[in-house]
Amino acid sequence: LRDNRIELVRASWHELSISVSDVSLSDEGQYTCSLFTMPVKTSKAFLTVLGVPEKPQITGFTSPVMEGERMQLTCKTSGSKPAADIRWFKNDKEVKDVKYLKEEDANRKTFTVSSTLDFLADRNDDGAVVSCRVDHESLNSTPQIAMQVLEIHYTPLVKIISSNSWPEEGQSIILTCESKGKPVPEPVLWTKDGGELPDPERMVVNGRVLSISFLNKTDNGTYRCEAKNPIGRNSTEYVLIVHDVFNTLLPTTVIPSLTTATVPTTVALTASTTTSATAISTRDPNALTGQTGPDHALIGGIVAVVVFVTLCSIILLGRYLARHKGTYLTNEAKGAEDAPDADTAIINAEGSQVNAEEKKEYFI
Repeated sequence: LRDNRIELVRASWHELSISVSDVSLSDEGQYTCSLFTMPVKTSKAFLTVLGVPEKPQITGFTSPVMEGERMQLTCKTSGSKPAADIRWFKNDKEVKDVKYLKEEDANRKTFTVSSTLDFLADRNDDGAVVSCRVDHESLNSTPQIAMQVLEIHYTPLVKIISSNSWPEEGQSIILTCESKGKPVPEPVLWTKDGGELPDPERMVVNGRVLSISFLNKTDNGTYRCEAKNPIGRNSTEYVLIVHDVFNTLLPTTVIPSLTTATVPTTVALTASTTTSATAISTRDPNALTGQTGPDHALIGGIVAVVVFVTLCSIILLGRYLARHKGTYLTNEAKGAEDAPDADTAIINAEGSQVNAEEKKEYFI
């Protein structure tokens, strides 16, 4: 071997060693060691030289990219032997759907490898880091990486946040308009029912915040927040409904109006009224919470019970008087009450009168 890069390291009857510096692909091949004895002894060895891939480069990116546009990023590396492997990552998450291309170099020993990542630009990709990683056995588990930070421009995304989920008359409410876009949106525009804010004294706009104090029914309506940037504009709406003031009354406040229906006429009537009052007092206290007046249905029921009991008492009294009618009369008709019919009763009554007269004459 006549090459200054090849040196004899050790020579003996048992071993012959050489070293090769600045190894190149041309050094690859079969090496033969010969021992000139009788007969001559030889030994052969094949040297394989790996081609180290060059540092990868990402091409095809133009900044900025509008949302919805198609992007094609290509990662390329040359000089690998055998062919290197290329993998794509987006924010450390591997992307599988890519195109892979391998070409043989002019020296017919090494390869140029390229991979293309094709996707639609999305606002969620803004600021994402796209990386291309080259893996090869010559890199000793230390891959070569190329990175590209994405810049996506998109129209504003608008959202309204309310400070009061149940606004009532006299209260205040704060509406915050959150807008996100790239470039950063300009100051937002607030409108009500398609026009300007009707009461600037109570409706104060401070940047993205709309504050409304001393709410009343005239504030009901649709409030719109609009944001725009050089890419476009967007808006969202909030429907404001002002509710009446909610009053909570204690259950005991309606008891006096219920007890006024008590009419102590008879024992049966008093018992019925007491029972109704007891039934009312044992109801769930929460059932009366929030009422603004007496329970007219309940009062009507009590009145109906009182009237019914009164009518029943009158009917019973009438039947009693009818059954005892005539008990105050004389004994002239004595004996007629046991007669089976009216004629017999008359005869019995007349007989009694005759006997009475006869007795009267006998004593005279």
